[in-house]
Amino acid sequence: MDMKFNRNEDHNKLLVSQLRQKLARVALGGGKKRIEKEHAKGKMTARERIAYLLDDDRPQLEIGALAGEGMYEEHGGCPSGGVVVKLGYIHGRKVIVVANDATVKAGAWFPITAKKNLRAQEIAMENRIPIIYLVDSAGVYLPMQAEVFPDKEHFGRIFRNNAVMSRMGIVQIAAVMGSCVAGGAYLPIMSDESLIVDKTGSIFLAGSYLVKSAIGEDVDNETLGGATTQTAISGVVDHKAANDREALDKIRRIVRKIKEPVRAGFNRIEPQAPARKPEDVYGLIPVKRSEPYDMYEVLETLVDAGSFDEYKADYGKTLITGYARIDGWAVAIVANQRTVVRNARGEMQVGGVIYSDSADKAARFIMTANQKGIPLVFLQDVTGFMVGSRAEHGGIIKDGAKMVQAVSNSTVPKFTVVVGNSYGAGNYAMCGRAYDPRFMVAWPTAEIAVMSGASASKVLLQIEEARLKKQGKTIDPETERKLLENIQRTYDEQISPYYAAARLWVDAIIDPVETRRWISEGIQTADHRPPEPFNPGVIQT
Repeated sequence: MDMKFNRNEDHNKLLVSQLRQKLARVALGGGKKRIEKEHAKGKMTARERIAYLLDDDRPQLEIGALAGEGMYEEHGGCPSGGVVVKLGYIHGRKVIVVANDATVKAGAWFPITAKKNLRAQEIAMENRIPIIYLVDSAGVYLPMQAEVFPDKEHFGRIFRNNAVMSRMGIVQIAAVMGSCVAGGAYLPIMSDESLIVDKTGSIFLAGSYLVKSAIGEDVDNETLGGATTQTAISGVVDHKAANDREALDKIRRIVRKIKEPVRAGFNRIEPQAPARKPEDVYGLIPVKRSEPYDMYEVLETLVDAGSFDEYKADYGKTLITGYARIDGWAVAIVANQRTVVRNARGEMQVGGVIYSDSADKAARFIMTANQKGIPLVFLQDVTGFMVGSRAEHGGIIKDGAKMVQAVSNSTVPKFTVVVGNSYGAGNYAMCGRAYDPRFMVAWPTAEIAVMSGASASKVLLQIEEARLKKQGKTIDPETERKLLENIQRTYDEQISPYYAAARLWVDAIIDPVETRRWISEGIQTADHRPPEPFNPGVIQT
């Protein structure tokens, strides 16, 4: 290995180490003392409940572990958005589990909590898999109620989704393992089957204090809405469990009896290891994002050995398109090529930029993948579409629109991995979050923004200088330097993958060597829903 490889490897392993440290910290939720308080009440934590519920010999994927990262600091923070979401298996059956974390503000709902719950429901609906709710929440976080309660993508949408999933035939199971109050009480009752844990679980529209205030009635919470009340008297809940483990055992028995799903039948054969060790990827991605690298080498660490069949290899070279296998699954890959390449006319093309020929190639490839029923995998390291008079005269907007049209109307499952840059319309054309990838993950090397930090900072500096000049202020070199530093610092924070993960623009930041597992499990999840017929709409020629 050369010095450049070793330098890249050291840098990227450090980024992965920092990622692991962040994940270890958020896994503690509200902290060790609050975990101890839950144990003192005879309760398991959200993560302990999920670990007990899911098969421990099968893969698990956590969705949104870094949701809320760096947000709501003035309110004490909200690790993992106050809710833990995992994809896994129960008796071999793929499920998604949503568990309120009572160690974080008693499981109260922040805006990001609602968004994360809706994302979990979206995964269940997109892939037609059962969803399980482990409820332990004090309800809406009142200081932020205006950002949680009334809008279309707020708290109430969850109950609407409960009803829609029921119509779709998606199994929903809820266990009330702590508080379940106010509007949140509808979630378990709108599920297909519900459980409640004795002594620790409670369901009511208004707690004892509010009841006293509203109608003057003196009643304790257990009598008002405890397990015995809601199973033996009201009949609101279907099953009472003596403790957390008994409730979770009951859920496992329920899931074991669900009928087998209708499979999409995506093609899979015996997996093969990649031609190159997955760990080699650390040495391939450069320290400086302006440096070129060969995406073909990255693909060698990702796809099954000998499985890659390139499509239009000599045309539109800044995008690599081809069929391959990942963990045995047939996939159709669209990947940005970051080396400088020469096109068919002998012109040099900058890596990471989408040109007209690349967009045209990708659009047709995406359509053929849909025709064949092969899931799409997008590997993003894109700075955007080519600009300038030559590109405009060549119809770059038309060809870009063609690619966006194909991505938008694609009905096979799409999976997006942000390897490096994800800027501007390149993010859209390469199946960014707005284009409904089944799962979207980022490497620690990712950046997501309208443009790079360096470019944006210069533009913002010019705007700020013009504003100050209008006020009659002179800009000396030192003032200009400080302005640029402040702008750069703010923008760099916003293009970080952690900023994106905190807001659920991506489902997770992952160690690059975990990419094969994420894609494989993603296709396994998507295999529960056959694709709809493909209609690309009106494609310009």
